[in-house]
Amino acid sequence: MTTTAAADPIYPIPDPDPFYAAPPDLAAHRPGDVLRTQTLPPVAVFPGATVTLVQFRSTNSQDEPIAATTTVLTPIGHQPDAPLMSYQHFINALGTRCAVSHLLYSDDPNLLVTASILNAVLAQGWSIALPDHLGPYFAFGASRLGGRIVLDGVRAVKQVPKLASQQSPITLAGYSGGGMATGAAAALQPSYAPELKLAGAAIGGAPMNLETMVEALGYDPHPAFGLAMAAAIGLEREYPSQLPISSYLNQRGLAIRDGMANDCTNQILAEGVGGSAGALMTDASSFNVREGREVLRENSLELFGEVPQTPVFEWHSPTDPLIPVQAIDNTDRRWCAAGVPVQTLHVPAPEHLSGAVMGAPEVLAWLNGRVRGEPAPSNC
Repeated sequence: MTTTAAADPIYPIPDPDPFYAAPPDLAAHRPGDVLRTQTLPPVAVFPGATVTLVQFRSTNSQDEPIAATTTVLTPIGHQPDAPLMSYQHFINALGTRCAVSHLLYSDDPNLLVTASILNAVLAQGWSIALPDHLGPYFAFGASRLGGRIVLDGVRAVKQVPKLASQQSPITLAGYSGGGMATGAAAALQPSYAPELKLAGAAIGGAPMNLETMVEALGYDPHPAFGLAMAAAIGLEREYPSQLPISSYLNQRGLAIRDGMANDCTNQILAEGVGGSAGALMTDASSFNVREGREVLRENSLELFGEVPQTPVFEWHSPTDPLIPVQAIDNTDRRWCAAGVPVQTLHVPAPEHLSGAVMGAPEVLAWLNGRVRGEPAPSNC
């Protein structure tokens, strides 16, 4: 295996804003403890909402302390202990400039996809937490890390007095990569954050199995290969010894890796369009190494040992060209067999992203039912 500097993992440029830097006493705090807060300017696409950035202590995949962030939108006329929804935006990125708190003040088109959904939630009087669920190193693909950050973000929001959410009912929701973090949070909650009582979790268009994603996007030329490449980079950041992807890249592969190391979703897709693992790697079988496969499986919801203990709403397009649908169906069946009330919805979306909006009315109705304490429907 190559051990040159070029084969080392590439990490993102640290955020220049000192707010995001971990404090020196980080390890003295418990998961979910608030480290600092900051009031941000109003956001045009969320008129009237106040914006609060919260930094908190979380835990990475090696059980080491990390500093993470979540951005909280509080609606006009917010009532104390009104419902709180943690919404996991599909960040699908590698750079610190892609943090949700930065995207809110950019012209990022992906945020506009969910703005209408989030505004409907705010109009109900709910608060919304938007966690940076990829962590400080933007470890795209590391769903277990994402699940921990989501749960610790909720813990932190409930601790901030001015957010008035100490006794709020908690719901989770997310689509695509955000759906993966949502599902991981729901599955990990009983063991990682047992004191949190989740009313329900809505998971849309989620990659449920990273092995099948690699097989679908990684080996043959694919227009969305950039996402597979980014996930490989992100997982290497979180599991550098188990999945040393950079050691297997050829010079072209290293150049593309370096080019997208600080990019957001659209740039990543552009960098990797039509690419394949075979063209960029000295040994395209690297994902078949036992340790690498273990990392993929460890972060695949279909293969999680844990299952949610909260009701689940799962929606996707049965003809989604980006996400292997069989893995979604397998996960739904496994959760149903474990006794989880699962309500599934197929939306007629011709491609991946539009499914987020097409399922939104049913998602919001379902979440409202969970907050009201109605029995969770299931079509298992």
